[in-house]
Amino acid sequence: MTGFIKEQASRVVKRAVWSWIGFVHVYRTEGSLSQWLVLNAIFAILAFVLPLSAGERGFLLMGGIIVLAMECMNTAVERVVDDISTEKRELAQQAKDCGSAAVAVSGIGVGIGWVCVIIGFLV
Repeated sequence: MTGFIKEQASRVVKRAVWSWIGFVHVYRTEGSLSQWLVLNAIFAILAFVLPLSAGERGFLLMGGIIVLAMECMNTAVERVVDDISTEKRELAQQAKDCGSAAVAVSGIGVGIGWVCVIIGFLV
């Protein structure tokens, strides 16, 4: 059993390292991730300053993290498309635009969540 636990722990550590490498790559190459990080920091402070319920706070913080995940996925799509060919192709552009749309839609979703929470707070 000890060998199994060590093996699983090693796998978790490797996955964490690979994930961190990917996140750092996105951070270094995509300016939009930095913008989302700044917005997340501002909204996280706001989420803890406002008298929100734990559920509301968790919902809003989770939404911000999902936007970061979408930004990472968008970068992954862009890298795969560019690895296949950097030549301009309609389907390649559509794939990149769809990845960008996923980031935008998730950001809009979080914005709607904030609006709903603030309206509920004010009413």
